[in-house]
Amino acid sequence: MRCVDDFVEFPGYPGLPERVPDLQAWPEFCSRMRERRFDLLIQLHGSGGVVNPLLRQLGAGRLAGFHDETAARQGFADQPANRLFVRWPDSGHEIVRLLQLTRHLGMADRGTELEFPLDDTDRQRIAQIWPGFADADAHADADARRRYVCVHPGSQLPSRRWPAERFAAVADGLAELGFTVVLTGTTAEKPLVESVARSMRSPSVDLAGRTSLWTLGALVERATFVVSNDTGISHIAAALRTPSVVVSCGADTSRWAPLDTVRHRVLAAPIACRPCAFAVCPYEHECATAVDVREVLAAVTDDAALERTIEEETLR
Repeated sequence: MRCVDDFVEFPGYPGLPERVPDLQAWPEFCSRMRERRFDLLIQLHGSGGVVNPLLRQLGAGRLAGFHDETAARQGFADQPANRLFVRWPDSGHEIVRLLQLTRHLGMADRGTELEFPLDDTDRQRIAQIWPGFADADAHADADARRRYVCVHPGSQLPSRRWPAERFAAVADGLAELGFTVVLTGTTAEKPLVESVARSMRSPSVDLAGRTSLWTLGALVERATFVVSNDTGISHIAAALRTPSVVVSCGADTSRWAPLDTVRHRVLAAPIACRPCAFAVCPYEHECATAVDVREVLAAVTDDAALERTIEEETLR
């Protein structure tokens, strides 16, 4: 990918919830990072209470990033470090928050739109995984194309998942409208995706565990729209300008929802306990159950009309 020169898998770290830390792998990871003698490491992972001390172990010449009230205790508020650090904003959209650091470092703004670079190799690979993708050729006549939608019922945290049976009902509604339903998810989410497929009356295409990040992007790029929880695929759809309907369970929509509110519809019930701090809801999961199937299908119908309008404008 043209915007990524290298990728190094992170073994996890205590205090970071994204993955279970592999503590045995940590010394070797640190050693390999120190050997690379980075001139500068930029921390774009929030307030930095956990991540800043972590990065300090990697031996870079300079560190830059965000700090919070713990910075003084960790030394990040002292000279010369604070010249490259800025206080983590307490509010605002995530994109706008992160731009405060790049501006502090003197970098030129490139706007607030996300980028998700794809190439023909990604499109060829997804066509090999799912031959039906070839029928969705973006250059074919719109009436001749096989139209499909991506339905993504998973999310890392159970508290962020809309009920699987409701995703199945929405998927059936989409099938009745003539769309091919493509179910997506990670390998770990395959049982969840299979439960959605079993609950459906209509056939679907199950690609859970079969796509990489980039082939998922190629799939989303040509989809008519995406229906998902507030999770990674939502941001991919926003970057690729593919219309979406997002059911947001527990998340802070002011921070994470797509900035384009015309192309992307976010459905979020105003529950008092939002934003949620739990991996598993300790209550009745009202933020999820308050959003019903009819509401999602109504938003999907609006998105289908929007997509046709966009398509017609593109062809003109």
